[in-house]
Amino acid sequence: MELGEENTELLKNQNDPTRNYILQKNKKTKIGASIITVILVLILVGIIITGFIFDS
Repeated sequence: MELGEENTELLKNQNDPTRNYILQKNKKTKIGASIITVILVLILVGIIITGFIFDS
């Protein structure tokens, strides 16, 4: 590997010896991503509902 060259991967499998990764493919990551997705959807729905309430 040359200086300044990185091969960062998005997901790491459990048996993969790679050290440069952002997320690990396991149960905690799936639960965390699900929770964040639900919160973002709730925020989006709240913004849409607020727009309809204040528009009328």
